[in-house]
Amino acid sequence: MENMIKDIDILVIGCGFSGAAAARRLAENGLKVLVIEKREHIAGNMFDYTDKNGVLAHRYGPHIFHTNDKSVFEFLSRFSDFVPYEHRVLGRIDGQYVPIPFNFKSMDILFGREKTQRLKTALKEAFGNRERVTVTELLSGSGEVKAAGKFIFEKVFLHYTAKQWGMPPEKVDKSVLSRVPVVLGYDDRYFSDTFQFMPAGGFTRLFEKMLDHENITVKLQCDAQRFVKTDAAHGTVEFNGVPFTKPIIWTAPPDDLFGCVYGKLPYRSLDLVLERHHETTYQPAAVVNYPNEEDFTRITEFKYLTGQKIDGATTIMKEYPMPYLPEAEKGNIPYYPIIGEENSALFNRYAELASGIKNLHLCGRLAQYRYCNMDGAVAGALALADNI
Repeated sequence: MENMIKDIDILVIGCGFSGAAAARRLAENGLKVLVIEKREHIAGNMFDYTDKNGVLAHRYGPHIFHTNDKSVFEFLSRFSDFVPYEHRVLGRIDGQYVPIPFNFKSMDILFGREKTQRLKTALKEAFGNRERVTVTELLSGSGEVKAAGKFIFEKVFLHYTAKQWGMPPEKVDKSVLSRVPVVLGYDDRYFSDTFQFMPAGGFTRLFEKMLDHENITVKLQCDAQRFVKTDAAHGTVEFNGVPFTKPIIWTAPPDDLFGCVYGKLPYRSLDLVLERHHETTYQPAAVVNYPNEEDFTRITEFKYLTGQKIDGATTIMKEYPMPYLPEAEKGNIPYYPIIGEENSALFNRYAELASGIKNLHLCGRLAQYRYCNMDGAVAGALALADNI
């Protein structure tokens, strides 16, 4: 490890989209990059593999690429062909499958066409030509609009949110509740972005090509916490006991970097249960949400995402939300930062410590304690790399 460090220009901790995209951009600008990854594989939570059914499964839950950022799409297109894919999600509500986000088709199924037609008129009067609104806006309305908002909130958001975040919806940050809108139309796509694709050979293959550069070295199963030690008081970093002055990009949780001196940043985790079934399809869509009756929040059937045609065999994944417990057998992966005033203030204390170390850069969803999609992670990483 010491010899590797001597020969590099920059150290990247973590091999998800943030770390890999930054490494590639830096390598193409002539810098020698060492990427350290704690897991036994590249690609972070985007890691996928072919299972015993021949299905390309996502080990850490479903990932779908979508963006309005043409530059990000063009960057990633250098490392993979992309297959058009428009994601559609159903929710199991009152015994019926309805589109999510909730839209006019969902209303037709659950309310009946006559009631839906009256509601459309009321929504038009309340929101004009808007295509999407939040459930909180519906609840702030009156008459049929408010009644519909109450139904949607209770059937689609209330119990799902309580399961996902382990707290009642009124305690969840508003940005979370507004992430899944109510669509005022029949567009049943989960995303409305311009570019909606899946990598033809899977995400892991995309990462393999992204990291395939003479200036990039990847070391797996290497826990950076064993080697990287910070001294916030003096604004310095040591690697394996030796002062390290070259740039470091850190994509892991920032509290770990500073020994959790202010306490642990809270995240939500998941218990992901994989099932293989001897049938061609298990459910009518790639993802079916279960907001109410079940302990799990959703089931993913991967063949819909990949477009694979396999008769008599399919693979699904059930998601059970749970607290992040670093040392536990389950729930030991931080998936979602729990955004809120108190937690943001705690993160800011760690970010202030990091800012005092001039060669240290926090990058990505975990390190910056924020929710972002794949395209946001890539865009942020490329911007940071260009700045460095």
